[in-house]
Amino acid sequence: MGDRPQAGGDGDAFDFIKEAEGVGLTLQTVAFDLFLRGLRLFAEAAQSFDDGVDVFLFLGAKFAGAGEGRAGEQRQRALVSPDRGLLASEDVVEGLGVGGLVGDRGRRRPTLTAPSNEQRRDDEPRNQAPPTMPMGRYVGPDSTYRPIGSGVRVASDWVPGHGEAKPMSKASAEALAALAEEVHGCRHCPRLVEWREAVAADPPRRYRGEDYWAKPASGFGDPAARVAIVGLAPAAHGANRTGRMFTGDRSGDWLYAALHRAGYANQAKSERRGDGLRLRDAYVTAIVRCAPPANKPTVGERDNCLPYLQRELELLDRCRVTVALGSFGWDGFLRAARALGADVPRPKPRFGHGAEADLGRWRLLGCFHPSQQNTFTGKLTVPMIDAVFARARELAG
Repeated sequence: MGDRPQAGGDGDAFDFIKEAEGVGLTLQTVAFDLFLRGLRLFAEAAQSFDDGVDVFLFLGAKFAGAGEGRAGEQRQRALVSPDRGLLASEDVVEGLGVGGLVGDRGRRRPTLTAPSNEQRRDDEPRNQAPPTMPMGRYVGPDSTYRPIGSGVRVASDWVPGHGEAKPMSKASAEALAALAEEVHGCRHCPRLVEWREAVAADPPRRYRGEDYWAKPASGFGDPAARVAIVGLAPAAHGANRTGRMFTGDRSGDWLYAALHRAGYANQAKSERRGDGLRLRDAYVTAIVRCAPPANKPTVGERDNCLPYLQRELELLDRCRVTVALGSFGWDGFLRAARALGADVPRPKPRFGHGAEADLGRWRLLGCFHPSQQNTFTGKLTVPMIDAVFARARELAG
């Protein structure tokens, strides 16, 4: 009997603890609900935050500018594109392959599925960065190289051959013009047609009001060229907007500035058709002629376009050197050359910056693509791309 009051006291305390625990659980539930709402609000804010990609620009510039030794290269890059602080967020994000991280609210975009591994380039290594190789001469399929001397001087404002008599086939020039018209009317790849036209119908703010080309882009340059430059494909707001290869985007700024320094172009800028740009002894083209989603054409899309490259190479009868921009350009050119009867070594020569392969009629040079991802991080620098075109001039004679 004497123990009952004590037992009753313990029961009251137990009930109080249970009530406190219940209140605590309720507070935790409310807090978790507020947390989820906050996450949703944050996600919506991130979607409308157009300038969020500046983080990528900052990190890329910091990485590329690390160390006193990179300071000179940064100054040279500033001359190539002095307004790079105003680069378009969509183009940078596409170049970095992280397009899902930044978006625009209310922006109409076609519903397109990314190509599967089977659809992607069947000879591209997965998750493997291409090797960086010194400039040199390709000796054989074992990828051995002989270094080139570094004492090559590159003039900045001289276009060689002006005023010289140079043989040029009028028939070849007319055939290239006819081929260009055929390319412009191509609609073989439904996915690419849908994408190029959707991009043109709903451009980013900085290009609204412009008339997009929104058709396949043909090659551009000198019909008597001894050097051809082969890229991946037009950019969505570059050649797909302007109608000329590597024109109106930052990759083109890099490429044509390099061609100007090497003496292949009369000016460093390439902004639009009719801007006065002329190439001498050089011809710029690509493996795929339409802008692909996320810069990733499928194997079928590549194969649909390769015959155009093959016909261009047949008509460029003086061409002896090809510069491939990136592994896709390298592999695509090897396929086109093999289809034209070239003696392509086996195993297939590996791509790398400065790699060189002897294909008989053509000498193939590898160069990292002048994408923002490569130029912002310092993977491709001004001296590196200049060395490739100095070697191209040496080989072309």
